Order: sequence, then C-alpha cells, then structure tokens
Amino acid sequence: MHPMVELVICVLLLIGSGFMLIGAIGLARLPDFYMRLHGPTKSTTLGVGGVVLASVVYFSVRGGGLSLHEMLVTAFLFLTAPISAHMLAKAAIQHRLPVIERTRGRAWTPGRSVAEADRDDTECPGPDHP
Repeated sequence: MHPMVELVICVLLLIGSGFMLIGAIGLARLPDFYMRLHGPTKSTTLGVGGVVLASVVYFSVRGGGLSLHEMLVTAFLFLTAPISAHMLAKAAIQHRLPVIERTRGRAWTPGRSVAEADRDDTECPGPDHP
C-alpha cells in the first residue's frame, strides 16, 4: 500500500477517534439530559463517520472498489442519529425531565403557540443578568 494512502487512513482514524472521545467525555460530564444529548448525536456521529470513511479508503485501495455495505452503514448512521436524538428530546420534554438553569430555551407547554414560545426564548435574559 502506498505511504500516502496509509497517512490518509491514519488521519481519518485519528480524527474519527478524537470526535468519539469528545462525544464520550461530553456524555459523561455535561450536567443535564438535554446537554448530554449533544455528545453522542453530534460528535460521536462524526467520529464513527470518520472511522467508516477510513475503512472505505482502506478497502477501496486494497482491491474490490467501493463497498456498498460501508456506504449504506454511513448513510444509515447519518440519517438515524438526528432522528433518534429528536425522538429522545421529545420524550424527555413529555416526561418533563429536570433542566439546569444554564440550559437555554423553554419546554413546550400545551396551550402555548410556537410563536409565543419563540418570543419567550428570545426575551430570556442572558447569563450575566441578575
């Protein structure tokens, strides 16, 4: 295998692993459910995408061309991660999970329109407000 291809594969693996590590740290250290949801859905998804992309490059250079299985896994990952995060957030709102004060935004309440909720969110005082 060409040394330049090995370098590309190593860089993709390191970038993917770095994103997965950041996502895992975020999952463990962030204070409430809504903040913790960002770790696995954003950075870990990118990390797994980087590792799968490294696999695509490796097996494409090794012979056999592009693997349909790896492309389908990548497409499935990038389609399902945001959908599952959305469903988890909706379930958390319905169960009225506790939120720390620093979490921005307001939970939707029945009888309040989306426009009212948006207006309330923009009028929410910043962190330096007494």
